[in-house]
Amino acid sequence: MTEKVQRILSESKAARWTALALISLTMLSAYYFVDMIAPLQSLLELKPYNWTPSNYGFFSGSEYMLNVLGFLIISGIILDKMGIRFTGLTATAVMLAGGLIKMYGLTEYFSSGGFLYDFFNSFWTSMPATAKVAALGYAVFGIGVEMAGITTSRTVVKWFKGKELALAMGMQLATARLGASIAFFFSAPLAGVKVVDGVLQGNVLNPIYLGVALLAIGFLTFLTYTFMDTRLDKQTGNTSTGADPTEEFHLSDLGKIITNRGFLLISFLCVLFYSGVFPFLKYAVNMMQNKLGVSPDTGGMIAGLLPVGTILLTPIIGYFLDTKGKGATMMIFGSALLMVAHLTFALVPINMALAIVSIIVLGIAFSLIPASMWPSVPKIVEERYLGSAYALVFFIQNIGLMFFPWLIGVVLEAVNPGVADRMAAGDPTAIYNYTVPMLVFAGLGASAILLAFLLRREDRIKGYGLESPNKKK
Repeated sequence: MTEKVQRILSESKAARWTALALISLTMLSAYYFVDMIAPLQSLLELKPYNWTPSNYGFFSGSEYMLNVLGFLIISGIILDKMGIRFTGLTATAVMLAGGLIKMYGLTEYFSSGGFLYDFFNSFWTSMPATAKVAALGYAVFGIGVEMAGITTSRTVVKWFKGKELALAMGMQLATARLGASIAFFFSAPLAGVKVVDGVLQGNVLNPIYLGVALLAIGFLTFLTYTFMDTRLDKQTGNTSTGADPTEEFHLSDLGKIITNRGFLLISFLCVLFYSGVFPFLKYAVNMMQNKLGVSPDTGGMIAGLLPVGTILLTPIIGYFLDTKGKGATMMIFGSALLMVAHLTFALVPINMALAIVSIIVLGIAFSLIPASMWPSVPKIVEERYLGSAYALVFFIQNIGLMFFPWLIGVVLEAVNPGVADRMAAGDPTAIYNYTVPMLVFAGLGASAILLAFLLRREDRIKGYGLESPNKKK
């Protein structure tokens, strides 16, 4: 028996953590690409782009659009039928393809009337052609990144189930978010953002070139991982290209899942919480510029502290949840911190120090909830429905992440009439008032608190074990 255990690759700490490192690097490249445009919102409002806040909001939410229209479910089916290796390689290739389309839409060649410009400029004239093509590329990229996300979740469970599962998920999330920090810290400097004679200048494409290069590297790191995955399957006798039948996505499972009150609570908590973080990050740098009068570089540095905090805290919280538990309580506390951080930005006269503290508080919230939420799903849903459950959680989450960036852009434009036109004309005195959009984000936090309390109550009734340690003794 001992000899058999030693032959199984996943029983080797070095092997399973190496596998985790490879897939985490793939997600790091994806997360950089997700957020690399956020520090450059103010540049996109200038010529030759002339995007309004609602244009930018639609673009930001377009990452999730095709997934909401059904591609995420298709991704889950592909993962179930074709397995981790095929799905991961497909996902990274699709991310790269979407990245290239997005890059093309923002090139000077396209914006000055290049290939397909007249076609994209001929419809929906309130949306610039550059924004339409960039949104198309972002939507294609979004198929790949969500496909990669569900593949990564399945991969971590495969290697760490019954071991350091929450810690491994926390480490994977932390590494991925390092990509977001790199985007916030370095996108504006890479773009060469500067003010010349009161006019903001910079090159949006430079950070995008890096993003496309990282996506190519991410494809290669996942390709390397597939050799380890093949060896593990051979050792465990799993010769099927598909998933374990108990983890497959089945439409017939959905009825069983959506009648599970605990699952519904954790799913809607997920969409509220993530909608209060990721769409906020799309606007965070611009908000810092308008509230504090700082440069995009400085605003990016402040916003970039949020993912940095999660990098440090998520593994620690994951270890605590593995050994001590209290997952439902963590979700309540994290939701409260989310609300407090957004209320501070909305209602308190802000300065640099308070902005940094609020971002750190938001980072703590962003460490608490995901680290406790994702390992809780297998406690609530039977293992045979797990693949379908994760796909449905991601689907519900994507609806919020598609809708809220656009909503915030519309609200921002509505409460600041004429400001977008003044900015496009180069008026250095034009600023946005972010009070109302931040109150919308705070409302998401308040709603998440209520759902987290209801989830803990449901846990006490049903005995899911959300407050119990994840690690088996």
